[in-house]
Amino acid sequence: MTNSVSSIAFVITGSLTFCLASAVSQPAYAMSCEGLTGKALGHPEIEITSVTHAAKGEESPIDHCLVRGQTASRTGLDGERYEIRFELRLPDEWNGRFVHQFNGGNDGSVEEAFGPLLGGNRRDTALGRGYAVVSSDAGHDGSAHPDAGMAGSARFGFDPEARRHYGYGAVKILQPVAKAMTEAYYGRKVEFTYGVGGSNGGRHAMVAAARIPSEFDGLMVGYPGFNLPKAAIQHAWDVKAFKAVNADIRKAFSKEDMGLVGAKVLESCDDLDGLKDGVVADVDGCQTSFDLTKLQCTSTRQSACLSAVQVKALKTIAMGPQDSAGEQLYSTWDWDSGVAGSDWRLWKLESGVPEWGGMPRIVVLGAPSLAQIFTTPPTRIDGAPDALEKFLLNFGFDADAGKIFTTDGTFPESAMDFMTPTGTHDPDLKSFKEAGGKMIVFHGVSDPVFSVVDTTKWYERLDANNGGDAKSFAMFYRIPGMNHGARGPTTDDFDMFSPLVDWVEKGKAPGAVVAGVSPKNEEAEDLQGITRKLCPYPHVARYTGGNKTSADSFVCE
Repeated sequence: MTNSVSSIAFVITGSLTFCLASAVSQPAYAMSCEGLTGKALGHPEIEITSVTHAAKGEESPIDHCLVRGQTASRTGLDGERYEIRFELRLPDEWNGRFVHQFNGGNDGSVEEAFGPLLGGNRRDTALGRGYAVVSSDAGHDGSAHPDAGMAGSARFGFDPEARRHYGYGAVKILQPVAKAMTEAYYGRKVEFTYGVGGSNGGRHAMVAAARIPSEFDGLMVGYPGFNLPKAAIQHAWDVKAFKAVNADIRKAFSKEDMGLVGAKVLESCDDLDGLKDGVVADVDGCQTSFDLTKLQCTSTRQSACLSAVQVKALKTIAMGPQDSAGEQLYSTWDWDSGVAGSDWRLWKLESGVPEWGGMPRIVVLGAPSLAQIFTTPPTRIDGAPDALEKFLLNFGFDADAGKIFTTDGTFPESAMDFMTPTGTHDPDLKSFKEAGGKMIVFHGVSDPVFSVVDTTKWYERLDANNGGDAKSFAMFYRIPGMNHGARGPTTDDFDMFSPLVDWVEKGKAPGAVVAGVSPKNEEAEDLQGITRKLCPYPHVARYTGGNKTSADSFVCE
């Protein structure tokens, strides 16, 4: 069947009207890939910068049309040029569904719109499954200030509108536009709309549920930084704790030191679920069973131990940042075997990246964000690694921490206003629930960036505010051993997206998700060949007997 369409008009919320024209016939489509030009769009807010057809191959999981463009162009108060740049990938064999890919970090670049599904199998993508996918830079170019070194990606924080777009505005603007372009291209409505993201992308998803609750049928929320400004304060807290151990924070704990901690966690907690198998499934039970002080060196034990100052530093970090009055500024942290993971070390202690001076990500990524985006007014900071470390060391938990809540005449929204989901301190997501939306949230227990405790408490409040029935529209999973993303000494090979789709489209509520170990996950070499159940919170996967390698031998209770 062929279809030739001369013009299609879509009216977008906010009175944006798009006229798209094509004289090219194409099987089952209203438009051809080549027809998606700026002239065809006929609207000044949308500039299509390139359109190409990408064939299936090493660089593409499926034949598709790749559209790149930009919108909302302007000059900021800081004199810089801004726009929301995006790319939209439209598969030749479309399944009628749409995914908004929420990206991580400070955004600032248009990540390839393949729609990664956040499990250990990196080749499993929404595009590969036949979804149309959009990705954006959230309204700023992170490479616009190369002279600022590592601080350059956060320079946009000096413009209030750029802050707002990063926080929530870009998704709100782009979502209806990209969806309308998709419908224009195929000549039919999108059947179901999803949002997928991890880290800052998980925050984007939670913000979308709160601010634009009717836009998404399903949201997959991975290890979310929904309290990102608060989590950034933890970076300063960590650096000061490590500095008390060694003037060179990269040497505060060796790989062997952290490996010892991870091993001790396993020794104390591994069998709480009924089987000693290298997986600490009973997360809550472990917090009672594990005693870090038992690792402290004594007069009779001087090897395979930690110094008193090392034990104090780890306890301080796990306690979370506090001011001099003892007020909690972010969150506490759970103990888990994944503290021995390389990703935990990359974030907390050392990166091994020469351009970063080997400094960890909490320094080279955390300091610029805390200084220039998450506090008001922003502080211009030098991008050299030593200057970034110095900023964190000088950060005052009494004098400076409150700046994440501050506004002024130039910045009418605080960082907590534009970054966090509305109502995050007491969530109910009533509008999202009433719109029929469904959400799956998952978080690694050994995440070094965002505390799983914070996400757990958020879900508990959500559940309480929904009469103990949050599971009717939102499910939460804790993943033992997992660091920031599907990595670390953990069962990293899982699929949270398929259960979300079944929930949205078939009404089948998620249960236990079976997870294995990716073949290339060298940190989980001892776990290769096993499968385990990831249970919806607050359930724990407990061994009931039988095949010790199979998830079938566990029940969620």
